[in-house]
Amino acid sequence: MLTSSKIYVAGHRGLVGSALLRRLQHGGFGNIVSRTHAELDLTDQRAVETFFQTEQPEYVFLAAAKVGGIHANNTYRADFIYQNLAMQCNIIHAAYRHGVKKLLFLGSSCIYPKHAPQPMKEDYLLSGKLEPTNEPYAIAKIAGIKMCGAYNTQYGCNFMSVMPTNLYGPNDNYDLQTSHVIPALIRKIHQAKQTSNDTVTIWGSGKPRREFLYSDDLADACLFLMTRYTAADVGEFINIGIGQDNSIREIATLIAEVVGYPGRFVYDSSKPDGTPQKLLDISQLDRLGWKATTGFKDGLAKAYKDFQTKL
Repeated sequence: MLTSSKIYVAGHRGLVGSALLRRLQHGGFGNIVSRTHAELDLTDQRAVETFFQTEQPEYVFLAAAKVGGIHANNTYRADFIYQNLAMQCNIIHAAYRHGVKKLLFLGSSCIYPKHAPQPMKEDYLLSGKLEPTNEPYAIAKIAGIKMCGAYNTQYGCNFMSVMPTNLYGPNDNYDLQTSHVIPALIRKIHQAKQTSNDTVTIWGSGKPRREFLYSDDLADACLFLMTRYTAADVGEFINIGIGQDNSIREIATLIAEVVGYPGRFVYDSSKPDGTPQKLLDISQLDRLGWKATTGFKDGLAKAYKDFQTKL
């Protein structure tokens, strides 16, 4: 991939897509194509086909997705499976039809079984039942992996799939009804500080363990893979993470330190915990030569600074 190559970043305004855009621009890639949802509805097959026919991108980063936390995934189950399947199918098929040299599909660690051995190796895919609260989203992402593999096998495409761990960073979604755990905690804890509330209620027991990767580190890993390796080098898909996790209680405490909140937490065990632990085995990525560089507390401080700019 040359700095002059025409690159399409699908989902460039989201957490992942905006990080990819920053990393590409920092790397000197100047021929980048993007469209907002208002300009291009990725669930519309004809519109996506017309876009690819007109723009003829050489490389594609497929970061567009409908995403959310436990509440959003469990409430809008049909939206999550339909919209994600539609976007993936339209972009991957159009990339094949218009001769895209390489595509990178971004999945999610929720593809693994709820009770998969930890840390989770790529081989554990489809080895057990999924977490029920996000099953529709996970099935859509699994379909994306399998679709890329099928197009590689049948048509000789170079479509690579990567499975990042949980993400956080600039341009995250801070809506308490649809956000993931870190942006939700940042908002809740910030609001408690502003209103001098001495308690913050957190869903679940606080015991589940989660691994988190700063979004700019993910973008760096994606560019590393796209510029140095092929889909054949990576295999069916590859995990991207840091290889360490924390309990929700520990994460809440770190965020409170960053925000400067002196209160305490109350855990509502009537709410679902989700998967007990989600820690990725990143040995394959280690062998290829990439490691994350952003420390967790430093990343949380950057995320909180980003949240404050949106108030």
